[in-house]
Amino acid sequence: MSIRITAFGPGKIILLGEHGVVYGHPALAASISRGVRAWGEPSDVPQLELPEGLSDAHRDALERAFVRATKKAGHPNVSVHLESQLPLSMGLGSSGALAVAVSRVLLEAKHARPATPKQVEALAFEMEKEFHGTPSGVDHTTSARGTMIVFRKGQVREVTAKKPVKVLVALVGPRAGTKVTVGALRERQAQWPARYRRLFQEIGRLVGEGAKAAAAGDLPALGDVMNLNQGLLNALGLSSPRLEDMVFRLRATGALGAKLTGAGGDGGAVIGLFPEPEVALVRLRREGIDCFASQLAGPRAL
Repeated sequence: MSIRITAFGPGKIILLGEHGVVYGHPALAASISRGVRAWGEPSDVPQLELPEGLSDAHRDALERAFVRATKKAGHPNVSVHLESQLPLSMGLGSSGALAVAVSRVLLEAKHARPATPKQVEALAFEMEKEFHGTPSGVDHTTSARGTMIVFRKGQVREVTAKKPVKVLVALVGPRAGTKVTVGALRERQAQWPARYRRLFQEIGRLVGEGAKAAAAGDLPALGDVMNLNQGLLNALGLSSPRLEDMVFRLRATGALGAKLTGAGGDGGAVIGLFPEPEVALVRLRREGIDCFASQLAGPRAL
């Protein structure tokens, strides 16, 4: 390796599905414009320049993930640096985006050519195991594909949209770890399995309907499915007053549909589907809401 290598791993949002992927149901996910940028420079040994501001737990997990990835990649002689646009633990796939960006740098440094999506997904998955233990795979897969996908464990189908699909992402605030939310849901699901199975099956059907609506460019139908999905997520105990307040705030601002994205809980992120989110973005920022807009799929303006 004699030149600097740069790579980008986009973050992700879950348009429909969320925790259903853990139980084998599908999710509709898409990459967003913000993510993690990594660059590599020649080095005598593989090394990672850790970003500032990480907790001890995050630093330890990142170091373990990097060591694991370098072993799998064949110990490329590269020093990797990181720059993230994604907040941690907000349901925007920050660890998956980081894993994808780092994997791209390591693989290109080792083989002197850009890696294939399959290679990136395989190596990023190894890093995600250090971050999450038994990850569903939706985060790093969506980031590596860089598009909208229907994801089910072991199956990925890309969705091509006839019209632009744009969302506004509003950050509600810090939340408890994903393990807390997932653990509580798992306990309820174990106690009343038939009841919760019906809810997950209905969410799975909404994923199929939403993917068809996105592909056809039927944004009102996609928004309606998102609203129904949010109601079921609330029924599953995954929402909270803060998230619900933001959901209704986005709908009142003109969103065709709005729902939480990611693990849910007492904080995190809420997404709103808009034909054009710019007006709502300006208004919400004036009101002190930390938010941004992103196009998920469809034709882009030249």
